[in-house]
Amino acid sequence: MSIKLRNRFIALLCLLAFIALGLAFYVNWVVQKPFAIILILTDNLTPGSVTATRVYKGGADGRLNFEKLPNLALLTTHSGDFAVSDSASATTAIATGQKVNNRSVGVDSAGKPLPTLIDLARESGRSVGLVSNASLTDTTPAVFYAKTGDPHDNLGIALQLVDKGNFDVLLGGGEADLLPEHKDGQRKDGRDLMLELRRKGYDIVRSKAELESTPVWRAPKLLGVFANGNLAFADEIQSAGPQPSLAQMVRQAIQLLQFNRKGYLLVVDAGLVGKAATQNEAERMMKELITVDEAVGEAMAYAGENSLIIVAGKQSIGGLRLNGYPFRNDKGLSITGINSQGVPSLTWSTGPNSQQPPGATEPQQPSKEPSAFAAPAAVGVAEDTISVSSGPGSETLTGFKDNTDIFRVIKSNL
Repeated sequence: MSIKLRNRFIALLCLLAFIALGLAFYVNWVVQKPFAIILILTDNLTPGSVTATRVYKGGADGRLNFEKLPNLALLTTHSGDFAVSDSASATTAIATGQKVNNRSVGVDSAGKPLPTLIDLARESGRSVGLVSNASLTDTTPAVFYAKTGDPHDNLGIALQLVDKGNFDVLLGGGEADLLPEHKDGQRKDGRDLMLELRRKGYDIVRSKAELESTPVWRAPKLLGVFANGNLAFADEIQSAGPQPSLAQMVRQAIQLLQFNRKGYLLVVDAGLVGKAATQNEAERMMKELITVDEAVGEAMAYAGENSLIIVAGKQSIGGLRLNGYPFRNDKGLSITGINSQGVPSLTWSTGPNSQQPPGATEPQQPSKEPSAFAAPAAVGVAEDTISVSSGPGSETLTGFKDNTDIFRVIKSNL
């Protein structure tokens, strides 16, 4: 090789090295990725339910915390095989970016496991946390660590939580799925999964006081389990013993996860909204949405300015509507009964006795006896859900979007 050609080759290598360094500088310093990424998921974050909850809490002029987030989108939520998704397919679409069939938990329609946002966050060096006021083995949280075609296999899902979960912070309910029968659990295989997690290095807390006393100055490995099944509803939490609220769990998780200089991803499942909606409990469901709103307020207060916060509806259950003409300042109990027009203020489009026999022309009278045509509880409704967000990357979540777009926004910011 001639000296001239060698010098050109060296010059080319120097140029490529300069470009690579410039690109690294641009990505890491000019385009700053958010330190904190917080994804809050709930059922019934829809225009009808949000309006009813806003009025219930503060009257027509009231405003909720998540209404302060600047970017608003309507999300299509259909699954791979149905126009109305269930919780499993809706959450999997958000967690993996792929449409899947109903009942699919973290797997595609052929049963193939899919990588989730938690997996990608781990690969990028971030800490990861999972918070739920339902059981940690419930469908929505399960999507982020389990792979199954049976969303109701809580005991099998619990095994995957222990074997594959690898979270830094886990807070929620579901202790019975982790304990064997001889310890008042539901496991017939004799395994004590709480003990197995302790052996894996997890500190275990079982009360609000123990959670709040957990040191926040060191890398966490924390499992908080506060109920045998779901945590108490907001209107029962005072009598449920020392359980933390969803907002308190979110605040503590943020404080525990922020030690990592590469940042963290926190997934929050507000699972009790859907539990109340499924039973057509309108006031309880609105109180649970207020609980979600309080958790959003804690995320906004504690996560810091360079944070990506996304609050998204998974699906619509029951089709709640606020009807008639309540007065502008009516709120609370004044909108839960009969309104000034003599009709119920709050009604559901699906639920007990909402279905009619084929060919029926008159509404059926409610019956105490079960009917083949009476739905036992509310079911999914074809309705777009709401996404509200703030922080780096959230400006693309506006207008009409699909729920898989949330995955793409978070992935690009990990």
